[in-house]
Amino acid sequence: MRSPHDIIIKPIITEASTEALADKKYTFKVDKRANKTEIKNAIEQIFEVKVAKVNTMNMLGKMKRMGANIGRRPSWKKAIVTLTEDSKTIEFFEGM
Repeated sequence: MRSPHDIIIKPIITEASTEALADKKYTFKVDKRANKTEIKNAIEQIFEVKVAKVNTMNMLGKMKRMGANIGRRPSWKKAIVTLTEDSKTIEFFEGM
């Protein structure tokens, strides 16, 4: 079994994700092989909160040029985690 810190790679802090904090929605970059159940269990173990639902999406890497060569950045997986109404907030995102 994988560690919760292997599943959750890093939080995503953008303008859109900061606005979603009012609805108790938090955005994370997660392991590409992780499913919704593994993500839910990892968030609950790391931050000690209750998760209502998890939405995931596979993000395609951007096309980039290096001179005449064309390449692609790596693809990654994003998870938007919604907490229950009676759950506490994640302190990491406070003050954003």
